[in-house]
Amino acid sequence: MSRVGRAPITVPSGVTVTLSGATVNVKGPQGTLERRLPEGITIAQEGDTLVVSRPDDGRRHRALHGLSRSLVANMVSGVTDGFTKELEIVGVGYRATAKGPDALELALGFSHPVLVDAPEGITFEVPVPTRVIVKGIDKEKVGQVAADIRKLRKPEPYKGKGVRYANERVLRKAGKAAK
Repeated sequence: MSRVGRAPITVPSGVTVTLSGATVNVKGPQGTLERRLPEGITIAQEGDTLVVSRPDDGRRHRALHGLSRSLVANMVSGVTDGFTKELEIVGVGYRATAKGPDALELALGFSHPVLVDAPEGITFEVPVPTRVIVKGIDKEKVGQVAADIRKLRKPEPYKGKGVRYANERVLRKAGKAAK
């Protein structure tokens, strides 16, 4: 049995979980999230905990058991606390400017500024011009938006210039040897 899948999910106070068939709806102080579980995976509410179960030990159901439990746990965590991803911008003249909570203007060495609009449920913060914080309640969406911003100018291996995650370690290459 999946170690991740069999762990119960505790539902904190202030969070309501609505189960209707294969659809899970989680409502909390930060907002509301909804997800449809894969076929065969069931979820049951027992008091203030949620238990995810699978019908048999088939390969497909074993693979989806822990995944489904993690997705629902991330939904509960997202509506209570939310998720953040921090990005650092490294390079001379590279900077970010907030254009409201849902838009971002990046100067990344191109001939034009790059505008990034946040999808619904995502907000941007720019505490300093070289740091961008992506916030939201959906972990998957926060990670995807951060990855899309990083993809605009990945860190290059020689000088390390570009957009990177806050804790990312960029492997550096030695340049040409001078004669």
